[in-house]
Amino acid sequence: MKRVVTGGDVFVDGAARRLDLILEGESIAGVVTPGSGPSDAEQIDATGLVAIPGGVDVHVHTREPGYTHKEDLVTLSRAAAAGGYTTIFGMPNLDPPTMTGADLDAVLALYDEKCIVDYNHNPAAKLIEEIPGLAERGIAAYKIYMVVDTGRTYPHPAAIGVHDHGELLRAMEAVAKTGLRLMVHPHDQAIMDVVEQEYWANGDRSPAAYGKTLATGDGIIWDSATATLLRLAEATGCKLHIVHAQTIRQIEMFKQARARGVDVTAETNHWALFLGRMSDIEEQGSYVLSYYVPDHHREAVWGAMADGTINMLSSDHAPHTREEKEVGWTDAWAAHTGTPGIQEQLPLMINAMHEGRITLDRLVDLVSTAPARVFGLTTKGTLAPGNDADVTLLDLNKEWTITNAGVESKIGWTPYDGRTVKGAVLRTIVRGTDVYADGQVVGKPGHGRHAKVGGRS
Repeated sequence: MKRVVTGGDVFVDGAARRLDLILEGESIAGVVTPGSGPSDAEQIDATGLVAIPGGVDVHVHTREPGYTHKEDLVTLSRAAAAGGYTTIFGMPNLDPPTMTGADLDAVLALYDEKCIVDYNHNPAAKLIEEIPGLAERGIAAYKIYMVVDTGRTYPHPAAIGVHDHGELLRAMEAVAKTGLRLMVHPHDQAIMDVVEQEYWANGDRSPAAYGKTLATGDGIIWDSATATLLRLAEATGCKLHIVHAQTIRQIEMFKQARARGVDVTAETNHWALFLGRMSDIEEQGSYVLSYYVPDHHREAVWGAMADGTINMLSSDHAPHTREEKEVGWTDAWAAHTGTPGIQEQLPLMINAMHEGRITLDRLVDLVSTAPARVFGLTTKGTLAPGNDADVTLLDLNKEWTITNAGVESKIGWTPYDGRTVKGAVLRTIVRGTDVYADGQVVGKPGHGRHAKVGGRS
């Protein structure tokens, strides 16, 4: 099958240029001057649009197996397709949590059966003896949580929490031997335990109190853990990826560690940019809690995204039901934390581009090129001949309003309901096949394939 994306601009070599993009089978066959493609190919009219590499989201919570009342692989990948993402990495906080080779085999079989877009999965680096065998199954990274929930058992179950520094050291030594990257949720649980008790003693379990607890000491919970992780990575040679980057001191530490030769990358998430204000928490309560990000930290995060200190943007798509959020109005510690966002993240970023927050070339690098490069997906992330034909067509100037009615996620709500943005995903193509077009998800479960380090499965 031959297809030509014609009439629009194609993002190559750091800029959008008026070119035609030739797709043949599952691969990109060429990027050519307009009108010079094969005459017998199907024409995809991209007039007024920009073609970028399909988004690569290395941090999503699929909820399957174990929590499919919140989300499943079909509904998650439908949301990804509608949001312009062609590859996703799932997290291990499932039931059972992904810790062994058998756990991973079972999860990958579910992806193979149900996923519309391409995928990988990050198992927990919890059981040291399992780490080598997990690498042999084609994963791109491991995951560690330095956090455990208090007042509930999810989304950070105790079974996969790692807090002891000796245990972290042993995990990093084992992961380093595989050559893969370790993705870590930094969190100083001991400090958190002390600070939250102060709020509880005063009878304050409000969403605002929960947010302030996580931001206490101008971010000490994040900064203390990040400093420890960077030093351990330096000692072990483990490639490190920090999730939820959100403080000024984290950004400073990333720069300093890299100057010493530490291989550390970092991501931030949509909620830190677009939902982390105290006014958002006061208005929507636990519906917007992930975390509270004070304004001075948010500004630093935008700057670090612009200059490349923060390497990528991941959605941390974390769906929960309304019932699991509503309880937060009376007890935020009982509400499940995390916000959905894979469907809305790219349009929100385009809108931010119009506001002067980010350039198109940085946006594409953050959502597509850098994640593929950092995690070794050599056939993804750029529209280069020979790469997978993963393409997202954007209307940079379409104004529209995000609504709950348009949500593809099983939960049926978004914290961005009612927000008007300029910028929209019009078509998503995974390995040459449409999975989203004309406002509809058209991809079929089972189309997705395991995106392995080094190329195609």
